[in-house]
Amino acid sequence: MRAFIAVTDNQWFNFLEQEIGIEEVNFWQPREKLQFKAIRTGEIFLFKLHHPDNFIVGGGFFSHSSSGIPCSLVWEWFERKNGVSTLNELRNKIEKYRHIPQHHPQTRYADYKIGCIVLTQPFFFTRDQWITAPSDFHSNIVQGKTYDLTSGLGKELWDAVVERLQRNNSFLVKTKPEAVIFGEPTLIRPRLGQGAFRSLVTDTYQRKCAITQEKVLPVLEAAHLKPVSEGGLHSLDNGILLKRDFHTLFDQGYITITPNYRVCVSKKLKEEFHNGKHYYQFHDTEIWLPPLSNQQPNRVFLEWHADTVFQR
Repeated sequence: MRAFIAVTDNQWFNFLEQEIGIEEVNFWQPREKLQFKAIRTGEIFLFKLHHPDNFIVGGGFFSHSSSGIPCSLVWEWFERKNGVSTLNELRNKIEKYRHIPQHHPQTRYADYKIGCIVLTQPFFFTRDQWITAPSDFHSNIVQGKTYDLTSGLGKELWDAVVERLQRNNSFLVKTKPEAVIFGEPTLIRPRLGQGAFRSLVTDTYQRKCAITQEKVLPVLEAAHLKPVSEGGLHSLDNGILLKRDFHTLFDQGYITITPNYRVCVSKKLKEEFHNGKHYYQFHDTEIWLPPLSNQQPNRVFLEWHADTVFQR
């Protein structure tokens, strides 16, 4: 069981600790290439302010990371959960970290590609609860450091975090790091929020539409098979990546996907709009599926959509 202590932008932390009831945050990285493999899904990710503020001030549970995402899409996914109030502010922060002159006409609408570290169930300690960083977390550490929570400084850190979480009654958390959940040692199973759902579905489907194979990222959207308003969850098996127009038609019942993963286009499309040739070419074609069975659309949710939403 491990935790990652990340050097954290003070303004990012100050902004997010004021947000009420957020279920996820994006610990974004200003550079395009991101390979964050320090901890596994469900392990803890802690915020440590910049030196000389050597305190751990909060954290969250690691969901997944993603790289090379246009900042406009990152804003669409997470909005204020990026730790800023507007897309322009996000762009300005990226330029600051990249040492790019701000407010230059040529970069005013630049869609910088950045990295995302998605955290669920974030928590923020009050000033009197801040934890002094471990003694071996040196001031020259730029990004962060991983700790084993089962012994030494890591265990001391974990005990301090658990004590504060229990005091705050934030949520139920396992007090034994060695506990095994879902086959892997994890502290908690992350509950995806809307932004995390969009990000995870996009990467799981390798950034291409499951029906058309379209790869132009700005026109792709993560669709729910069963809407949240109908009791569906932000879960990977309740999602699929679709081109925006196919997403609209899916939500309105003009297209469905059968439990054997084939596209079915409603005759209503032609009857009501006297068109739809582009969409009918995909009728009865097989969709592209992620390689792992637990990543693929749940057949129960597909049946629900076909029975409840699809216009026959």
